[in-house]
Amino acid sequence: MREDGSKQKVLLMDWPAFGIESIKRVLPQMGYDVELFAFPYDSGTRYEEALGIRIAERILESGADLIFSFNFFPVIAAAAHACRKKYISWIYDSPAVMLYSMSVFFPENYIFHFDSEEVERMRRDGVENVFYMPLAADVEHYDRMIPEEMQKRKYDADVAMIGSMYREDKFRIFRKYEIKEPYVKGYLDALVAVQEQLYGVDVLEPGLTPGIMKRILQTVPLKESSSDSYETPAWTYANYYLAKQVTTEEREHLLRALSEKMQVALYTPQKTPYLSDVENRGSVDYYREAPYAIKCARINLNITLRSIHRGIPQRVMDILGCGGFLLTNYQADLCDAFEMGKDFVCYESIPHAVELAGYYLEHAKERQQIAANGYRKVKEQHNFVLKLGQIMKLTE
Repeated sequence: MREDGSKQKVLLMDWPAFGIESIKRVLPQMGYDVELFAFPYDSGTRYEEALGIRIAERILESGADLIFSFNFFPVIAAAAHACRKKYISWIYDSPAVMLYSMSVFFPENYIFHFDSEEVERMRRDGVENVFYMPLAADVEHYDRMIPEEMQKRKYDADVAMIGSMYREDKFRIFRKYEIKEPYVKGYLDALVAVQEQLYGVDVLEPGLTPGIMKRILQTVPLKESSSDSYETPAWTYANYYLAKQVTTEEREHLLRALSEKMQVALYTPQKTPYLSDVENRGSVDYYREAPYAIKCARINLNITLRSIHRGIPQRVMDILGCGGFLLTNYQADLCDAFEMGKDFVCYESIPHAVELAGYYLEHAKERQQIAANGYRKVKEQHNFVLKLGQIMKLTE
């Protein structure tokens, strides 16, 4: 509330981020006056003068007390800075290259990141108003989505995974494996293979020494960074290129191993002929279909994108918030917020994942109890009202 007792005005950046529809519904329920700005998230988001002027004009015209967006965008930060208004951003994406903009140092920023390691990194860099904030699940929405017989038949699966295989054309920029120099190619292949076997430890960026980076950049030059940015070539190569390559290989290897023993359904937009025993069911809409797919699978698989070092991915919150049984790789933040073996199950290797999946398919009561525990904890501790309330309190 404002000092005069009127509602605080939030200018909400409206773009198709996961969770944006939940924010639109929950903020007014919490007593905020919300005005939407159609944000062109796919262009000019680092800094485009015309877009920045448009945002600044809307801030002033609307009388907004603060600006809110999923993910951080320098062009919004610059407009908020010019208008001396708070800019709250909640990061759910990774890697978040926009956070390597000098605009993160503006005093109007309040940055909430779902990965505690990135929070520590930003604080070391001198960013003051950055906070760790796990993501939320819209359990209220998911509870209304009760599968009927049609959905049960359509989405029934022993094991299901929703997510990209990172082989789509739009991700070709991230796969820099056209390197011709044998030494560099062999070095990177070895680095990827080692990282695939390790959870909770990042060897990609540390492994890109100055010497190897020099040889890489001679063979595969990176696009020149913006004058506003301060990310290093090693960070970019590790988190954009190699992390996605590790994730691609891990997802392929684990899905193939599981499909040799049990029914596996994959929801992804591209064809996967290299996974002949996996049932590729195409993409599912995040709001209208994915909750049914989660609820109707006996086991839901999460294989975290490797640029997320400690954080809990949105997909994990969604699986637990739908009451799904979660089989996932190790993530430090996940083990801090939930209890392994009680709220979810964590695999240590591909053979271990296959073993766990087989066990919990045969032990339905244990599986259902673990799913119920995870659901209860998300509903109580990781809902949007609670998380947004914490965010708003920290920005007072």
